[in-house]
Amino acid sequence: MTSMDENSLEVVTALRAVQLASALCQKIGRELAGKETLLKKDRSPVTIADFASQAVICKLIREKIPDDTIVAEEDSKELRTPINLRTLEQVTKYVNEFIPGTTPEEVCSWIDFGSQTLAERFWTLDPIDGTKGFLRGDQYAIALALIEKGTVQLGLLACPNLHSIRSEAEEKKGCLFLAIRGKGAFQMDMKGGSKQILSVSKVRESKDANFTESVESDHADHLAHQHLAKKLNITKHPLRIDSQAKYGIVARGEAVIYLRVPSPSDPSYREKIWDHAAGSIITEEAGGKVTDVKGQPLDFSSGISMKKNHGILVTNRLLHDIVLKALEL
Repeated sequence: MTSMDENSLEVVTALRAVQLASALCQKIGRELAGKETLLKKDRSPVTIADFASQAVICKLIREKIPDDTIVAEEDSKELRTPINLRTLEQVTKYVNEFIPGTTPEEVCSWIDFGSQTLAERFWTLDPIDGTKGFLRGDQYAIALALIEKGTVQLGLLACPNLHSIRSEAEEKKGCLFLAIRGKGAFQMDMKGGSKQILSVSKVRESKDANFTESVESDHADHLAHQHLAKKLNITKHPLRIDSQAKYGIVARGEAVIYLRVPSPSDPSYREKIWDHAAGSIITEEAGGKVTDVKGQPLDFSSGISMKKNHGILVTNRLLHDIVLKALEL
């Protein structure tokens, strides 16, 4: 396994990449959110920001660490079709504002650095995690993780719209979460300053806990979550947040439990590695525990779809077994 610290090439490169992508996405969000969308085959919304974010992150990683595989969500196939030429022009325009001189062909080639094949060591990227949140001007994340031999070694979440812990209203928006295996988890502002060590809640009684869940009901079984809360005597309303920002919320102690029981409308659905790799190490390095809803460790080595896992359970560790037992009943 690669030994890393904050000055390692991987950490410095990844931090720079997500910061650049975040600034780009913020600009696109201010100017285009809700106006320009491209639909995938599964009908989930994909914005210009998805493609632009993936392009710049893949470019920076490939430039500095050329031998590493990048497993990412997007490819340029849709952008290259005649019907989407205007979208490609817009993606190129925005990337150009951060990387001057970029051509449409370069944008497509950078996007296509993303592979669909896992390696012994690879990066996994979700260029916009929580696209619906992005379109609403709400929560989303740029999620990047480095995995070696099935174990996440480095994770970063850039959450441009997430408030700083204990801040009032919307005064201090923008959080960047970073975790290195064995070195802890940290929260910073979007420029990498105001660094804080993260630590999960010390709540030991389920009745004193709260939980966070997805905003969209088709992403998780909200009714099952309500039944579980009742079993555990949890009376606080759940924090409904888009994206892996939920992992950050648990890591810094703002929520005690993050639950994702799969929606009964799609029982065959399996989570994707890029939706959980970065967040999982951030919560674990802050002292929390991450498994599926059956108590199995998350498997990041078998493929893009986590076929060996069912749902997600993230806790402050102290309540993990209690929640798992309640889920069995």
